[in-house]
Amino acid sequence: MFQGTGSSVGKSVLVAGIARALTRRGLTVRPFKPQNMSNNAAVTHDGGEIGRAQALQARACGVAPTVDMNPVLLKPQSETGSQLVVCGKVHGTVRAREYQDVKKALMPEVLGAFRRLAADADIVLIEGAGSASEVNLRANDIANMGFAEAANVNVVLIGDIDRGGVIASLVGTKAVLMDADAARIKGFIVNRMRGDASLFSAGMAVIAQQTGWSPLGLVTHLARVGELPAEDASDLTASANVADGLRIVVPHLPTIANFDDLDPLKSDPDISLDIIPLGRPLPVCDLVILPGSKATISDLRAFREQEWDIDLKAHVRRGGRVLGICGGYQMLGRTIEDRDGIEGPRGMTEGLGLLDVETVLTKDKRLTEVRGMLLPEGVAMSGYEIHIGRTTGPDCNRPFADLEGQPDGAVSANGQVWGTYLHGLLSVGKARAALLTRLGVPVNPLQDQEERVEAALDEWADHLEACLDLDALLSLAQPV
Repeated sequence: MFQGTGSSVGKSVLVAGIARALTRRGLTVRPFKPQNMSNNAAVTHDGGEIGRAQALQARACGVAPTVDMNPVLLKPQSETGSQLVVCGKVHGTVRAREYQDVKKALMPEVLGAFRRLAADADIVLIEGAGSASEVNLRANDIANMGFAEAANVNVVLIGDIDRGGVIASLVGTKAVLMDADAARIKGFIVNRMRGDASLFSAGMAVIAQQTGWSPLGLVTHLARVGELPAEDASDLTASANVADGLRIVVPHLPTIANFDDLDPLKSDPDISLDIIPLGRPLPVCDLVILPGSKATISDLRAFREQEWDIDLKAHVRRGGRVLGICGGYQMLGRTIEDRDGIEGPRGMTEGLGLLDVETVLTKDKRLTEVRGMLLPEGVAMSGYEIHIGRTTGPDCNRPFADLEGQPDGAVSANGQVWGTYLHGLLSVGKARAALLTRLGVPVNPLQDQEERVEAALDEWADHLEACLDLDALLSLAQPV
């Protein structure tokens, strides 16, 4: 089990890279994360949803993702509340304090999923959540040491040297853990070293001496890792790139979801992608993308509070284009009606009015992988749907796409505003090129994002083979 000294120390991508390296050695590898908190979700072949990081790890293992790989998923809807997804299906909404009592009852589901994975694998790579040192949450824990104890697995602790204080964070974690939990940690990895790795050899020795844990490797920075899908929305600011070609702007909504839709754009050297944080106006650009949202109505409210609605309408008056994906599509319509109080108080909210459509939020969630074609170009595209709500109206008579024989989305009468429920539509190179050509600049067929991710995983696995003692890591695995 891989745990971290804190959030965002690189656990997810390390597990993905190790999974690819071990899979290439001929092992049957499966990823597992007992509990995840992310609005970046993936649709599984068995009809559920899991964290997108586990979907990436499954890809690294060369298998399709399943709900067993992430049995508990929390999708934040506010600062204190989250949607609870168990074994791929929504189980309601919980507040942070309530969840501390709820999670104890989830341990049987978590252990069941883990054992099903382990039964068909040579090795399961388990990813913890947050910080191993959150001893205030140790009671009823299912994400870190609580799971490690229940499943009787050894632990490797990961620290991030790039954020500073890595010696203190690793040594300090042992200091605050219960003796039994600290004894489960058998080794440590220091991640994201920049510059000359030999400069930290003494630091590795100090950590080993102070903790008694085996040093399993110092992982140096690899730029190619930035091409792998990010799990945390906080990583978006670092993903923006600047180029002399097309300029695309994305407002960073408070509960932005499935933001890896943007990855194909940030990887393209001819596109300037600007993620706009709260407090900044939307600048002049060629295309504004309104991304997915976990809480469409509250994000729409935040959009207006920033006066981005004024900026967006000015953008359209100048002839600019707008693409709304999922929740962003719903915002572009005339109204959003929440009859059942799914996102808050029952009622109707006025949309941005750039598409002549109306959305009614529904309790049923659509979770499916789909294929189809971009209209009117007829270019093949694929992706997935993960949303609540039904959208209808006159502009739906001009669908954005045809998905398996069914119309999807809407296009405004002036052709400048597009809406769709399809996530991942930019991943297919030819479809992305066709869409960008509409902006007035001919674009040649582009590389599929899947090819980029595969190449990045292979290079990352090569890098980890050089930085880590994978044989020593394998020796720490225990039979289940």
